[in-house]
Amino acid sequence: MREPTAPSGGAPRRARGFTLVEVLVALAIVAVTLAAGVKASGALVLNSKRQQQLSAAQWCADNHLTELKLTRAFPGTGQGEFTCEQLGVLYRGHTRTQNTPNPNFRRVDVQIFNEDGYGLLTVSTVLSRF
Repeated sequence: MREPTAPSGGAPRRARGFTLVEVLVALAIVAVTLAAGVKASGALVLNSKRQQQLSAAQWCADNHLTELKLTRAFPGTGQGEFTCEQLGVLYRGHTRTQNTPNPNFRRVDVQIFNEDGYGLLTVSTVLSRF
């Protein structure tokens, strides 16, 4: 079998291909790109879980404050505890009721904690006597 020759008819032409160094550099670039993609997708998953927790905590706080409004009873000052289950997760709530400069209003702060005791959210409102 004959060796392929150069177009000029001179010395034989060598088969062309990638060198080992070129292949290793390409693999390193692909590895770094994939690692960055995995890290970014992991961050998206964590942000999604955090958003889910905050939404559920907001629902718990809103439900508790709505319950206080619907009782139409002027709340006394002090602190209280409650629990709330949203999306299959049990959240703890802490209520703090304070006087305001106007005696016909009370400030109510509701804090929501996850099952680990980490504070997720604080919601405040003002309830009236009438």
